[in-house]
Amino acid sequence: MPERNPQLLSVGDVCLIGRTAYTVASDPSLPLRDGPPFYDDCDVARLGGDDTIGLGGTVTFAPGNADFLLDMLPDFLLVPRSSPGSGAVSTILALLNGEAERGSMGSQIVSARLADVLLIEAIRAYAEGDERLRTGWLGALVDPRLGCALRALHEDIARPWTVAELASAAGMSRAAFSAAFARQVGQPPLTYVRAWRLTLARAVLTSSDADIASIGGKLGYTSQSAFTYAFRRAFGTTPKGLARS
Repeated sequence: MPERNPQLLSVGDVCLIGRTAYTVASDPSLPLRDGPPFYDDCDVARLGGDDTIGLGGTVTFAPGNADFLLDMLPDFLLVPRSSPGSGAVSTILALLNGEAERGSMGSQIVSARLADVLLIEAIRAYAEGDERLRTGWLGALVDPRLGCALRALHEDIARPWTVAELASAAGMSRAAFSAAFARQVGQPPLTYVRAWRLTLARAVLTSSDADIASIGGKLGYTSQSAFTYAFRRAFGTTPKGLARS
């Protein structure tokens, strides 16, 4: 990865890589291979014969729906086998390896579903691991105070939230909460609320035939015009322009 020292991966380790270039090799002294094309060709990568074998693949999202998540996650997320929450990850890796070796009927479907679960469990293990790694959005989610505020607004996104109400949910003063939230998440609380609402709106618009006005209402917008204005400002198009035909 650019501007990053080589990262040694041991047996059972998992890494998630976001929107960044990366290379792979069985040893830093050997020629490097461009990572994404390498794993496009195969799910089981062999570097230098059978001495170094890695399971790899790409997670894809519906157009536009990955932006929020990728913006919030680190570019490189490592879950060592030794981390406290890696038990489920190890189990899924063993199942994936078994599917790759068997090649039985339905193996591609099973592997795809296991990969989805692996992604979730790896993120969980990372967020629940060493406190020094709890940075950004994931760190806020597992923080005892900021996490309470995030869960409250996620569960009731249509509520006309104020910073004072979110601070109360976190059990903090308004000023302390605003500063901690912006420092950890990278944006002010109400900016995050708007971004989350519009991310949900875009996902619904591209996957259902729901009425635009009702979508906006369920996400806290008091009028269709207000919803349309916010949506256009964020994505450069109107909800109607994005809605599934």
